[in-house]
Amino acid sequence: MKKNFNIIQIKGIRGIIYVAFIVCCLAAGFGWFPGWACMKLWNVLAAKIIQIPAIGIIQGMLLWGIIAASYFTFRKEKLVVCMKTSDELNEEELKSVFEDTKKQAKEEIYLKNLLKAQNAELKIKNLSESNIPGVNIKDVSNPNKFNEHKEKIETK
Repeated sequence: MKKNFNIIQIKGIRGIIYVAFIVCCLAAGFGWFPGWACMKLWNVLAAKIIQIPAIGIIQGMLLWGIIAASYFTFRKEKLVVCMKTSDELNEEELKSVFEDTKKQAKEEIYLKNLLKAQNAELKIKNLSESNIPGVNIKDVSNPNKFNEHKEKIETK
């Protein structure tokens, strides 16, 4: 299993703003600015050399796209994009992953039960230290006796 992964984490509003900034910069650097330059060049050539209509920024970006696509299509060195999937896990690695998840699930159940027991113990301790007269810790651990004490206090 490969462990040399580069992970980009986007957290919160600051991360979203950062990603939006990067996307805007890439769009401006590879789309808008070359499109603007093509538009200006076309309009200068259109006005001085040949009598053809002027173009706007959208047409300039389309012209830039045509130029870039033509360049990559007709150049001698071909652009190759390889998509490689990660190596599959063998049986031993799969078993170890499943064992780890089972261990984590058991530990999670144990921790939840431990937290429940601690919360119950804190409630018992808080009730025994409260100002309810005649309440004993042994009585609090027995819910029926505690309810009887509580009813007696509420009726008074």
